[in-house]
Amino acid sequence: MKSGIGERIKKARENKEIDQATIARKVHIATRTLQRWEKGEQVPAGDYLMQIARWTGVRAGWLLTGEGDMYLRTDTAPNILRLTTKSVFKNVSLVEIPLLSSVPAGKTAAIFHPEHVEKYVTVDNLNDPGAFALVVRGASMSPRIEDGDIVVVSPQREARSGDICVVRVNDEDVLKMVKLDAEHVHLIPLNTEFDPLTVRKRDITFVWKVVRVIKNL
Repeated sequence: MKSGIGERIKKARENKEIDQATIARKVHIATRTLQRWEKGEQVPAGDYLMQIARWTGVRAGWLLTGEGDMYLRTDTAPNILRLTTKSVFKNVSLVEIPLLSSVPAGKTAAIFHPEHVEKYVTVDNLNDPGAFALVVRGASMSPRIEDGDIVVVSPQREARSGDICVVRVNDEDVLKMVKLDAEHVHLIPLNTEFDPLTVRKRDITFVWKVVRVIKNL
């Protein structure tokens, strides 16, 4: 029988030999909140799961669903997209990150599902265990980011005005440039044929920064 999210959080924390107070402090929550999560009394939002995955070193997908390996695989899997050429740079380490379901670059849509790992993609090390990649669908960010391109997302990096981000608004997702103010987030397409959208911060679950774009050649 598959364990619940709370049990997996507890297992990840204990395997890392981190006490509740320490992980709660790192994730910026009260210890009592973590205790409720581990008991299954409450379910943490996705951004907190990403942070827990980061600090415990487990796969965010496993933490969320219990599917697949608990830790990032170190062997060579058949569904890894390899670089076509060898790196000519010294001291550049490469990592394999999950390629998840697609994210819309157009109207908001409930398409991006973090539990659906399609394959893996190799990138330079982002120093973020929670980093993942998404396939872009739509044309609102063209020509800089086009339909079929892959964006690499780092939940650990701070999102600022002018950054391109994956944003969850009322349980729907979109890829846009963001402009942040005290109460709102402005979602700005790069394609002038699309209209910008302004949403309240209280309606947003997360704003995660895009740090790489892999072109669909």
